[in-house]
Amino acid sequence: MRSGISWGGEEWTEFGEPRGERMVIPSLKLQDLIEEIRGAKTQAQEREVIQKECAHIRASFRDGDPLHRHRQLAKLLYVHMLGYPAHFGQMECLKLIASPRFTDKRVGYLGAMLLLDERQDAHLLITNSIKNDLSQGMQAVQGLALCTLSTMGSAEMCRDLATEVEKLLREPSPYVRKKAVLTAVHMIRKVPELSDIFLPPCAKLLHERHHGVLLGTITLIMELCERSPAALKHFQKVVPQLVQILRTLVTTGYSTEHSISGVSDPFLQVQLLRLLRILGRNHEESSESMNDLLAQVATNTDTSRNAGSAVLFETVLTIMDIRSAAGLRVLAVNILGRFLLNSDKNIRYVALTSLLRLVQSDHSAVQRHRPTVVECLREPDASLSRRALELSLALVNSSNVRAMTQELQGFLESCPHDLRADCASGILLAAERFAPTKRWHIDTILRVLTTAGSHVRDDAVANLTQLIGGAQELHAYSVRRLYSALAQDISQQPLVQVAAWCIGEYGDLLLEGSCEETEPFQVEEEEVLALLERVLQSHMSLPATRGYALTALMKLSTRLRGDNNRIRQVVSIYGSCLDVELQQRAVEYNTLFRKYDHMRAAVLEKMPLVERGVSQFEEEAKESKEVTRLLEAAPVPTEPQASKLLDLLDLLDSPSGHVQQRPPPDPSPEGTLIHLLDLPCAPSAADVLSSPAGPASSLAHRIYFPTTHFAGALTASQTLNSSPWQFIVFLPGIFFPQHIK
Repeated sequence: MRSGISWGGEEWTEFGEPRGERMVIPSLKLQDLIEEIRGAKTQAQEREVIQKECAHIRASFRDGDPLHRHRQLAKLLYVHMLGYPAHFGQMECLKLIASPRFTDKRVGYLGAMLLLDERQDAHLLITNSIKNDLSQGMQAVQGLALCTLSTMGSAEMCRDLATEVEKLLREPSPYVRKKAVLTAVHMIRKVPELSDIFLPPCAKLLHERHHGVLLGTITLIMELCERSPAALKHFQKVVPQLVQILRTLVTTGYSTEHSISGVSDPFLQVQLLRLLRILGRNHEESSESMNDLLAQVATNTDTSRNAGSAVLFETVLTIMDIRSAAGLRVLAVNILGRFLLNSDKNIRYVALTSLLRLVQSDHSAVQRHRPTVVECLREPDASLSRRALELSLALVNSSNVRAMTQELQGFLESCPHDLRADCASGILLAAERFAPTKRWHIDTILRVLTTAGSHVRDDAVANLTQLIGGAQELHAYSVRRLYSALAQDISQQPLVQVAAWCIGEYGDLLLEGSCEETEPFQVEEEEVLALLERVLQSHMSLPATRGYALTALMKLSTRLRGDNNRIRQVVSIYGSCLDVELQQRAVEYNTLFRKYDHMRAAVLEKMPLVERGVSQFEEEAKESKEVTRLLEAAPVPTEPQASKLLDLLDLLDSPSGHVQQRPPPDPSPEGTLIHLLDLPCAPSAADVLSSPAGPASSLAHRIYFPTTHFAGALTASQTLNSSPWQFIVFLPGIFFPQHIK
């Protein structure tokens, strides 16, 4: 209740009117309201107009004016379409639906479809009104009720009104039957268990000549077959009848008024083909009965218009989904190949997507269209080129890997940046799977790294270093190729990392110049060192790349015949680097130069080949399983519960003698270091010194070669007092051979 203001003995409302009088606001017609709202120049003016009219609509609803209620609700529905709240008109919809006047029912049902849904309990109040309207003989009212039920009918409403809708499927009027069929489709989607009610009428409705009724019946049968195995089995018996209907459409036409661009009723043809696809899937007899018809549709349909292309595309999908003959499947793939030559981008995209689905089942048939697919890589449309790239990668096999890789590498050089990562990864995977020779494999990866090195996967560096390490006959060829590529471009970080690793491992072969597979060129020691220093000083180099270059310089100190002072100076510079990892490596290398120079040649020998096929996670899982097996096999001593708790918390001295006391920690420096680093696998000093091959052999088997950052072992071991092994830290890329003394 609004509060009033007393002034001069007279009470006024907050709107400035006398309390006893109400200002009459003139009502606008719907057309005038639309013109006034559209004429508003600002958002505020529009809101003002709508607020005034909504206030008048509320007042009219309160007064209960039955003659103008439908006009007010029509204006409210327009306001609702503009996005303003109109929930206060829901009950007025119910009143209009219950009215005997058709003008009221028309607006009331429209308002129910817009303002009501399943989330509100008010929609259940119109169930009786819909039931009464369905049972009366006025077709227009029955159509309104069916449209409302198919739009917002809930599961409860569908269960209550299913029998009334089933009766309307037998009505003589095609207008009512068409709407009843569409309502039955909605009911089946909401309540699949109602399928038994609508099975008998569907067989009779297939004989309909009315386009709308037959199209709705086909849709209803599709819904029944997808949701009920019994319905699917029932309608597989009527496949010959469906085939005859489709054959009539193709040969003589159904009705000229539904033909589009010379194609007889394409919408009905598409629905029939979809239904045949459902019925023929995994059913030999049904597939056999429709093979001839599908071949006829595939050969006689005109594809110069979109309507014909749509029918032909559905025919191809049906052929691929059913158990069709081999020749028919080849015909379907050839149709998709013709689609690739179409000028319409949408048709080409559909063809590429469909061929990508078929490449696994009909690989040889799709291979015939490989040149056309490769041409689609040059499409300016990004979605087309992406689909063509996926299909091209799927077509690569052992027989065409050289040609396809060459085409893909050409595309990689000019493709958009958002496709480079997918293209580079696809080429690397194809080369790894179908490489004819190791040299070709290495050349392919090098070209990809040179073209799009920043877009390759993270494991590309590890895979290439492992590949080069396993091809001993290609060490000289690889190091010369990588040196040449590094001298031309140091911006591609994966390429720089592989080149630095290879130069560090096989730098002696680079200086020999005895490779017959590459063009002869002489490399001086100073040039190699200058190139690695250039990598270290480049602002484009990542910390991991600098780590590779620093390790390569360290390894070259044992492979070059000149003085190592230049290498020692560069390494000492990075002893004060801000990057902790580089600083640690530099300090370790400087210590190796100063204190253990007699061991440097043996420590910096070439890394051994690491076997492929087992990842780090698989190794860790295997070790954990082994530990678990040993723990389960070991006898478990029985202890009192209290002693276990005291031992676990370690808060008080155990009063019981059953509690096992922990051994005191080793006070030696190496024991302290082991406890500090928390290395459970570090051997004791006695184990190291008692090894038959010396300390190095006991520590060598602990080496871990990571696949990223540094291609070497990064771990720490113990420090042994009064021995030359005070510095035994595994350096990146360094292997301790067993013959160190």
